[in-house]
Amino acid sequence: MMYVIVLSGIVGALGLYYFLFKNINVFKKHGIPYIQPLPYVGNMGLTILRKQSLADVMKNIYNVHREAKYNGMFDFTSPIILLRDPELIKSIALKHFDSFPNHRSFVTEDQDPLFAKNLFALKDNRWREVRTMLSPAFTSSKMKSMFKLMSDYAADFANFVAQLPPDQKVIQTKDIFTRYTNDVIATCAFGVSVDSMRNPKNLFYVYGKEATTFNIVSFFKMYIFRMLPSVAALLRLKFVRNVIAKFFYDLVDTTIKTRDEKGIVRPDMLQLMMESRGKKEGRNELTIEDMTSQAFVFFFGGFDSTSTLMSFAAHEIAVNEDVRKRLQNEIDQILEDTNGEAPYEAVNSMEYLDAVINEALRMYPVAVGTDRVCIKDFVLPPTLPGAKPFTVKKGEALMIPVFGLHYDPKYFKEPEKFDPERFLGEQKKVIHNSGAYLPFGLGPRMCIGNRFALMETKVLLFHMLARCDLLPCEKTSMPLKLAKDGFTMKPEGGFWLKAVPRKELHRSVAIKPANGTREL
Repeated sequence: MMYVIVLSGIVGALGLYYFLFKNINVFKKHGIPYIQPLPYVGNMGLTILRKQSLADVMKNIYNVHREAKYNGMFDFTSPIILLRDPELIKSIALKHFDSFPNHRSFVTEDQDPLFAKNLFALKDNRWREVRTMLSPAFTSSKMKSMFKLMSDYAADFANFVAQLPPDQKVIQTKDIFTRYTNDVIATCAFGVSVDSMRNPKNLFYVYGKEATTFNIVSFFKMYIFRMLPSVAALLRLKFVRNVIAKFFYDLVDTTIKTRDEKGIVRPDMLQLMMESRGKKEGRNELTIEDMTSQAFVFFFGGFDSTSTLMSFAAHEIAVNEDVRKRLQNEIDQILEDTNGEAPYEAVNSMEYLDAVINEALRMYPVAVGTDRVCIKDFVLPPTLPGAKPFTVKKGEALMIPVFGLHYDPKYFKEPEKFDPERFLGEQKKVIHNSGAYLPFGLGPRMCIGNRFALMETKVLLFHMLARCDLLPCEKTSMPLKLAKDGFTMKPEGGFWLKAVPRKELHRSVAIKPANGTREL
């Protein structure tokens, strides 16, 4: 009996050793620069221990060898090639997309259909079907049809902020911007009207905030899904609680039934999915579950990612007075030229506003990196002179280090400086075609909602700065340092600014009394 126990212990120890160290020398053997990993956590240890932000971890791996076409990284125990060369990145994401069409996914449809069925997680032909069906929702004509709705929400929101009493002028921008993005997404994706400023306890906002908050519990869930899938299945883990998933399923189901019965048509994503029913033979029809998943991922991206972009942009506008004044002058000129109307074409053509947002996306990209999974063996060129080509095997992943590229002085002079000028004139076109500026990804897998996010941000900043001066306050992080306690980008201490009414408003702008009372 003792012999069996000892033998079992030895076998278990050898199995654990093999699991932890089987890939430890893969980059060394192939002459690929890398940072020595820690057992089990790989290169993620400093982020897990809250010693370094994920963005800085990614940048450090990117900078291991500045002449290499790619470096190596360990995502826990998985070795991943981290691409550095923009031309190689374009080759993978565009020319050889058929070899790298998917993202990594860690959740199956049986475990959590709300996450597993969304466009980001879908693979191969099913992804192509849904992408093709959803793309018309984000054309210029569709954006234009949603612009008036966004603009009305933004004007009301900015009006509210301008009327805050003196003791509430210091605002937590991420919190209030999230309420705005929540209401816009609710209308444009789900076709429902909510007012999270007047009623911050509405279930759409409360459940949305819970579902999109990535905290330590979310991290451990993700870890179990990735590293211990059998345990995740046994525990029936889900990213989204059943009560939240049911709320969104019921909401979509009820909305669809009401529209069908009453012949209601709205220019939103849900309507587009409804109209796709029964149109193409040989294509799987979208179920209520499918429609909810697509609307939810749109909501997930808009709720958190877009409000984070707004918050970083507002921070830089506040701490750079020259940027704020130049932007307000451009806004006032648009109001003057359009007699206060500020239509879609006028706002969309604002060169400096566009430059400010592009620069905010460079310094604070929505995702610090994005991945691609290889579906057939692919040979990469040598990473350095004298090295050998490296074969990426089927099922292995590549990482595109967006944050590292955006802070590389080879592509962006003085990368730590907020400088919208770099996105003005012909230089903007050069940057966008360089392969080194990838705030929304690249190729067919590029974020489908990027136009929507940009328009939503432009409209919000337009109306805010038409009515208010955004200024730094005692709580403002200066200089801004990225927080180390999470996987999403945010500053230490949070986003805090002071919003005060402008002393000289354009004649077409009126700060109207708010309807009802609202509290931050």
